[in-house]
Amino acid sequence: MLYYKNPYFNYVRRRPLALVGPLAVLIMIYLFFFSSSGKKDTAKYSYNKKSSAWFGKNKDSVILRNLPKNHISHYDLNKLTISPDALTKKEEVLILSPMSKFLPEYWENLNKLTYDHSLISLGFIFPRTQEGDQALKELEDSLKRSKAQNKLNFKKITLLRQDSNSLKSQAEKDRHAFKVQKERRSMMALARNSLVFTTISPTTSWVLWLDADIVETPPTLIQDLTAHNKPVLSANVYQRYFDPETNQKSIRPYDFNNWVESEEGLKIASGLADDEIIVEGYAEMATYRPLMAHFYDANGDVNSEMALDGVGGGAVMVKADVHRDGAMFPSFPFYHLIETEGFAKMAKRLGYEVFGLPNYLVYHHNE
Repeated sequence: MLYYKNPYFNYVRRRPLALVGPLAVLIMIYLFFFSSSGKKDTAKYSYNKKSSAWFGKNKDSVILRNLPKNHISHYDLNKLTISPDALTKKEEVLILSPMSKFLPEYWENLNKLTYDHSLISLGFIFPRTQEGDQALKELEDSLKRSKAQNKLNFKKITLLRQDSNSLKSQAEKDRHAFKVQKERRSMMALARNSLVFTTISPTTSWVLWLDADIVETPPTLIQDLTAHNKPVLSANVYQRYFDPETNQKSIRPYDFNNWVESEEGLKIASGLADDEIIVEGYAEMATYRPLMAHFYDANGDVNSEMALDGVGGGAVMVKADVHRDGAMFPSFPFYHLIETEGFAKMAKRLGYEVFGLPNYLVYHHNE
């Protein structure tokens, strides 16, 4: 029998399990936490997010647990219909409204639209101003009331805040002052682009741009505009007011951004610097363009169409493919045009036609 001077060796020799036991435990711990080996038939890639710690939970685990197993969606846009029979074919409409001030009449009018509300998605964007904060609060309150009354049947509603600047004052006389038009409309263009490209979905067939100041339209607005099957189609924006001369209620043209190009307009554009724009409807820059607002005929056909070169943003129906093809609202001078008028120019450069309905009226709020 062998004996070692070191008593530990003699102890291990007499009781070998005293060493084997701890070693086995260490090996099991290593294999459990550090070994990368697995079954040979395990998939090469896994979409399950691994925990970042031995006993910790990944912060995305709740989201990942609730994802359906096959959560990658495929859409064939060639099967998406955009037709004059929009309601019959259950085509989805996205109504977009930049909003700096909430008007109850706007919301009431929106809810009176007879197009199937389950096919309508709404998108709003608010400036980061005190007025924008108030408008957002008032719209949220209206949404809650409608929901409590089981009257909120729209497919989806998206509320956004601008991540770009906006004018401090949104009073009508201030925002329409000639000197602020380039700055103001550049800001509006950024807001419109953020709104449309955030909210448009693979199932959207039509996009209706409806200003938050539009307080009265025919209930069949969507059906009426889509029936023309035009890539871009604008209604004629008027305003109700009290005429002191006749002592009666009357109407007057409001939106002068729906126009046909003129020789004078082209001449003015040719003499401008690259960063200058033409602003329609101001005496400071007379273009003598034919304005759709002046072509209204109270006895005329409401379906009468007028080819346009520029549009406003009051009530404009756009085929969603026009936006998908890249037509946006330039926040920079585009052929000396900007925002909605620049959008019309861009759409035409992409090969789309732009039209207006001079006898089809919608009404702007009178402050």
